[in-house]
Amino acid sequence: MRFLRVEDDPWIACFVAKGFQEQSYAQDVVANGHDAVYEVDIKDYRRSSEPSNCHRVFRWVTRVGTFVPFLLRALGPLAMLRILIPLLAFLFAATSAYAQGGPPYYTNDPGTPGNLNWEINLGYMPFFYSNQSVSHTPDVDINFGVGERIQLTYESAWLRVQNPFSTTKFGLGQSNPGVKWRFYDAGESGLSISVFPQLFLNNPNDAVRRGITPASDTFLLPFEFSRKFGPVNVDCEIGYQFVRKGPDGWLTGLVLGHDFTPKLEMDMELYSQGTFHPSNSQPTMGLGARYKIHRPVILLLMAGRSLEPTRNNQSYFIGYFGIQLLLPPKSYKLE
Repeated sequence: MRFLRVEDDPWIACFVAKGFQEQSYAQDVVANGHDAVYEVDIKDYRRSSEPSNCHRVFRWVTRVGTFVPFLLRALGPLAMLRILIPLLAFLFAATSAYAQGGPPYYTNDPGTPGNLNWEINLGYMPFFYSNQSVSHTPDVDINFGVGERIQLTYESAWLRVQNPFSTTKFGLGQSNPGVKWRFYDAGESGLSISVFPQLFLNNPNDAVRRGITPASDTFLLPFEFSRKFGPVNVDCEIGYQFVRKGPDGWLTGLVLGHDFTPKLEMDMELYSQGTFHPSNSQPTMGLGARYKIHRPVILLLMAGRSLEPTRNNQSYFIGYFGIQLLLPPKSYKLE
């Protein structure tokens, strides 16, 4: 069986090729849609002069939510495992692992700062697209613990918006207040669940008129889940966006990680958000790290990109570069 596969990322193309080859599939790989159309024009993937060889044409799909079902239909469970096992092996090879949502990642976790404790995150967050860029310079995320299970949050950013059709614009982004409540907690290795309602509101300035922030206001209702599976702690989030003056939307995220040293944690994140009508999504993958410089300062790093080809609403680079302050310092364990 021969496939035509469209994949613009060379690393992913090489990584997935192994799974196809082990299943004795022949394949042609192209990097973009224009080359794919050309290949289809000069080769007939729908018919074959050899009766025993049935050719098919399909696109390589990387959008979150369709990636796994698509591969299962095309390759079968065994071939899918052959592709995924090398990717997951490094997570389970370690004797201990820990993952935590929240900055520098988009996925939140059920964790809270603790009673009367502060967690303050200050970061530079760039979003680069094919024809524009939006940067948080900086992004300010302030969290305060009320009891052991409740967190009060306020987040906003000073935005830098650049596109080829106008001069660079600066302005205050939307205000993002919220309350997190961890209503179920089965202990350090057990299941934890929280709900984290948040508002995204425009400030009384001219940011909407100048095209810095959207005209819509949003109420986000997400749930966060965390549980340790053997040496791996898994954090995930799923939420619904109720939007005024715009289409309702959704989000979902997953973070897995590993403590390489007592001070260094590295993680992988899969995250996606989108709207229902019209239907679209923005799936991203990022790799990040937290490094404990000195109590109470933690270095936060993350870099990633869209899982779809770069275009107007799909980023070729996303990132977070900043620090986390945990106050008061005596509230946190020494390493």
